[in-house]
Amino acid sequence: MVVVLIGDWFAREMTGTEPVDVRQILENATTEGTATDAIAFDSTGLGHWDSALLVFLSAVRRGAREHSLRFDGGGLPGAASRLLALIAEAAPEAIPPPAGGALINRIGNSFIGISRAVPDILAIIGDTALRGGAAVRGRARMRAADLLTCTYDAGIAALPIVTIVNALVGGILAFVGAVQLRKFGADIYIAALVGIAMTRDMAALMTAIVMSGRTGGAYAAQIAAMTGSEEIDALRAIGIPVYDYLILPKILALTIMMPLLYLYGCAVGIFGGFLVAVSMLNLSPETFIEQTRQSVTGEEILFGLVKSIAFGLLIAIAGCLCGLRAGRAAADVGQATTTAVVTGIVGVIALDAMFAVCAHVLDF
Repeated sequence: MVVVLIGDWFAREMTGTEPVDVRQILENATTEGTATDAIAFDSTGLGHWDSALLVFLSAVRRGAREHSLRFDGGGLPGAASRLLALIAEAAPEAIPPPAGGALINRIGNSFIGISRAVPDILAIIGDTALRGGAAVRGRARMRAADLLTCTYDAGIAALPIVTIVNALVGGILAFVGAVQLRKFGADIYIAALVGIAMTRDMAALMTAIVMSGRTGGAYAAQIAAMTGSEEIDALRAIGIPVYDYLILPKILALTIMMPLLYLYGCAVGIFGGFLVAVSMLNLSPETFIEQTRQSVTGEEILFGLVKSIAFGLLIAIAGCLCGLRAGRAAADVGQATTTAVVTGIVGVIALDAMFAVCAHVLDF
């Protein structure tokens, strides 16, 4: 059976309906008593056309397959044949959502997913130890410009949000401490409370949480986007070491800048407590400064510095690892970012709890 195509075929003129009854064509082609086994086309009288013709041809091809007829596109214009070849012959089948299953199955699947990530975690930790040591000795294969850029992004660019968060935390500590200390007439110890809390725990913890959402998520999003656009595959193809080019500058930059951000956060947090204590709690500036100087020791600051270095290393590794493990779809970028932020925050809090337990055991 030959279908003759005549005139212009424009989608804007079809008003949402097909120009020819496709079902009638197929019924005529399969009428009982005929020897029709294929559908061909004659496009001699075809004028100008757009996607309306392709929609019609796709419907005929789909119907011909359902009626066991051969679709012969030899009579179609060359451009139409090439475009029609790009259209899938059948709509993709919807993938059914995975069944929830029993609780034990979900727990088992989660455990399997975590276990599959263990080799990647160990690999990036090992590479960080080996390549980081080489970088300290000046033998790293990364570019200095990349390290400086990452250092700026993880340091100076993060100062506004670190300032706001730590200043507010210092002020909140002063308010909360005043509520209880005033009951015992111990307002003078507000300065000691703010100073010890900020240097020992809160400055490092709050700065790490902020950097998890700001920098760790950015690392994951950048690397995941490069994975989806096949930029990482291109780097490997031309022989550029991905770890030295992408991962190591980010990890070194955040690990180096976290102690500096911690010290800055301590100063800002204590200053926030100072403002609240002096302006609202009727504590003299001299008393606050003297109490802070006596209560905050070098051991407290050193303990916070060690914690901040560990937090920075954890956040950077989590962000880079989630980006490297992301898929190639656009949705995987958001998923990798979310995973990196959640992993960084939960990991930082868990690591802080471990530090607290160790300090208690060591009576520090």
